[in-house]
Amino acid sequence: MKVLNFGSLNLDYVYSVEHMVMAGETLDSESLTTFCGGKGLNQSIALAKAGTQVFHAGLVGEEGDILLEACEAAGVNSEYVRKVSGKSGHTIIQVDKKGQNCILLYGGANRGITKEYVDEVLSHFAEGDYIVLQNEINLLDYIIEQAFNRKFKIILNPSPYNANLDSCDFSKISMFLLNEIEGEQITGEKDADKILEVLAEQFPKAQVVLTLGSEGSVYQEAGKKYRQEIYKVQAVDTTAAGDTFTGYFIASRIRGLSIEESLNIAAKAAAIAVSRRGATLSIPLLSEVL
Repeated sequence: MKVLNFGSLNLDYVYSVEHMVMAGETLDSESLTTFCGGKGLNQSIALAKAGTQVFHAGLVGEEGDILLEACEAAGVNSEYVRKVSGKSGHTIIQVDKKGQNCILLYGGANRGITKEYVDEVLSHFAEGDYIVLQNEINLLDYIIEQAFNRKFKIILNPSPYNANLDSCDFSKISMFLLNEIEGEQITGEKDADKILEVLAEQFPKAQVVLTLGSEGSVYQEAGKKYRQEIYKVQAVDTTAAGDTFTGYFIASRIRGLSIEESLNIAAKAAAIAVSRRGATLSIPLLSEVL
């Protein structure tokens, strides 16, 4: 059994600000720091740091060597990552005094994936393997279709939630990991229990992990629910919190831990991540979490 993460690799340009810039406002930033990130890379590094061997697939641009180096440093296998002409994907992130963030995303190389490249990568994996997906690359609908045909276990973090997901067949998803905002966007419901109820009706075979910010998280499968509270810390940067939680939960389940244990470890890892600045650099090692 192998784990493939087919996802984005970004350079994150993080600006520390007093407050989020408003329409028509010019705002001085206190600092600028460049980090490696992207939901795909973040989740691959979280998987690797949580003790899972993970293969990453995706595209980087001309300045993408630093992203490949980040994979190597974290123990992520990047043999299926390809370099293309043009710019890598990148984000402009504002982080305010309370550690909250807002993100402007430019797809860059992440939007250059071809069907031929998808087919070539998937040919190295087999029935029963896991594929982890997010929504920061193109051809997500094609990847889901081909992965399903090959009988992979498909794990989807539908983030960012936008019209690109409309063409994706969610009935083929084995597990959803999403936050309450994405849950509302899919179901039209704001209440967490209602979100879970609608997801169970629409996708009865899927496992669901719903994260609720300060309210913790909920796992749902076949009518059963498991709840996990957060570990309270002083947050300085929430950029990779969700990705850390996602990677640690998946890795823990693959390692054979129970749902309760997996939720607990994921909550601990996310708490450590928000107490540090940056995306990939904030993700803790399993030894730290334990």
